[in-house]
Amino acid sequence: MNILLATSNKHKLEEIRHILKVSIEGCSLNVKEDGTTFEENAVKKAKTVSKKFKCIAIADDSGLMVDSLNGAPGVKSARYASPPTPENLCGKLLNALKDSKNRKAKFVSVIAIAYPDGKTKTFRGEVKGNIIKEMRGEHGFGYDPVFVPIGYKKTFAEMKPAFKNKISHRHEALIKLKGKCWR
Repeated sequence: MNILLATSNKHKLEEIRHILKVSIEGCSLNVKEDGTTFEENAVKKAKTVSKKFKCIAIADDSGLMVDSLNGAPGVKSARYASPPTPENLCGKLLNALKDSKNRKAKFVSVIAIAYPDGKTKTFRGEVKGNIIKEMRGEHGFGYDPVFVPIGYKKTFAEMKPAFKNKISHRHEALIKLKGKCWR
């Protein structure tokens, strides 16, 4: 089965390969992420790749939603700071939250799968947690250095990648996809 992942993000590709345990290749197409929801963006990317290469395509749209910022950065998480390095993304977020007592947040991932016949399905995963006041950890990417999931004391960036992959928002969405699409 030929499956393409609509991404140029090598971290996402490795994480998805590890979780799904299937052979999947990354495919970088310039698809404008102009949807207002994670679902819209994931479906758009998956359908574009599936149509162009006539194969099954998977796409992820994910991000961080912070309660006190009315859900921002949300679907614009990867474009919240430029360039989108962890230092820039986390720095801008921490600055926006500097006076906030409410530091509740959640990571959201929507995985879309598109088939050559045009059909699509989406699967959503979420992990709730809190934003700490400084960056910690060497692993992960994006906002991982400032996000501590509920029930844990370490940030995603302090966790070993294999452990993080077992509790992440992307893992939850991918397990749902795997249960419905690969048996």
